[in-house]
Amino acid sequence: MVTFKANRSDPELVPPALATPREMKALSDVDTQPALRFYATGVEFFRHRPIVDVGHDQPENQAKVVKDAVAKALTYFYPVAGRIRELPGGELVVECTGEGVVFVEADADVWLDEFGNPIMPPYPCVDEFLCDPGDTSVIIGKPLVFMQVTRLKCGGFVIGTYSCHNIVDAFGHTQFLKAIVDIARGDDHPTILAVWGRELMAARNPPNVSLLQHLTPSKLSPDHPVEPNSAAQHVSSSTDHMVGDYFFFGPREIAALQHHTQLQYSSTAFEVITAAMWKCRTVALGYVPDQNKKACLLMTMNARGKWKRDPPLPQGFYGNGFVYLVVETDASELCKQSLGHAVKLVQKAKLDMTEEFTKSMVDFIALHGGPPYVAGWTFVASDITRIGEDALDFGWAQRVAGGVPMVGDVKCKQVSYQMRCINDSGEDCVVASMFLPKSAMEIFAKEILVLSSKEIE
Repeated sequence: MVTFKANRSDPELVPPALATPREMKALSDVDTQPALRFYATGVEFFRHRPIVDVGHDQPENQAKVVKDAVAKALTYFYPVAGRIRELPGGELVVECTGEGVVFVEADADVWLDEFGNPIMPPYPCVDEFLCDPGDTSVIIGKPLVFMQVTRLKCGGFVIGTYSCHNIVDAFGHTQFLKAIVDIARGDDHPTILAVWGRELMAARNPPNVSLLQHLTPSKLSPDHPVEPNSAAQHVSSSTDHMVGDYFFFGPREIAALQHHTQLQYSSTAFEVITAAMWKCRTVALGYVPDQNKKACLLMTMNARGKWKRDPPLPQGFYGNGFVYLVVETDASELCKQSLGHAVKLVQKAKLDMTEEFTKSMVDFIALHGGPPYVAGWTFVASDITRIGEDALDFGWAQRVAGGVPMVGDVKCKQVSYQMRCINDSGEDCVVASMFLPKSAMEIFAKEILVLSSKEIE
């Protein structure tokens, strides 16, 4: 496996290219939940296009072009150039100071092809593509984005980011990158203009969680409390023996999972992958019938779309536009029943996601600081296969791979991200991350292999 060290420049602050409003911006109730108080990581790999394909040479210094585009993009996303402040009552707001985001130029003595063809996680030496954000659990008074552009020997480059999750979700992060790409390509302005609109993900007055009464603290057993501050806690109290790994699901593996469901109707890739990983994780963690344990599944679901909200979130909304679907079942039943049993639970939860459910979940988050979560016993799944990364096309360089690397804050690792990738046959695939104690990971890998490798007749 390739190894290298990036030669980094000193970090510098890149402010908006033009004067921007100086004001305080309120964050939404979804933005400010304690579980999101960290910096999320991302890496994107770009391959240069030959002159015959684009009609002109690529820039001599891609990093400088990106940096200039960041400054211009910040005039549209100007709150991102500000700082989060905590008011005396504990409320988080964004002070639009125009100070800017951190930017680092770097060079790596390595070729893009050395990362594989196709490029798939785990990415070697991925830390070398990321600059130092300091303590990623501290968000007050810090730059909201840390970006490093690493030039490679072949003319390709990598963009690595740490982004404050209180400001953007995966869709919003990609929208910000897309604005940078649009401007770096030569466009006058981003294709999609930024919309703040955080009031659209705020709780109603008064809050109404009538659809979610089964999730309120009073309805939960004493050994199954709501823990709003732990939505990314460890499976155990220590990460000393925790390991992360990735699992690949191509067309054949997904077909095998669907075969194992023994259902007469169709299921999506997300449904079968999520159900299989939840079931196998439950087995791997050693649930036993006499413990009477509950197995919980927490799915982050995009709230964008006309049927999910009235009014719908506008196209340019880049805040945290998601809610949670919560599934709870008896652990021993999940382990003993077929995969189809778990798929049915996932599908039922998705059907429950109506407009009223979405608003009720936002109200619940506002009242309790986050979704109900039992540290270690809940599997958190997030589908980011359709966040628009394929549109990151500079013209003179095209995105060829990327996603969420398993580095940085443990909260990034605790969520099982489902990401889109291409296998060596050029087929669309899903790669999903998992973070478990080492002994449990060995069991999980064997269980998931059984479900995803059955011969299809």
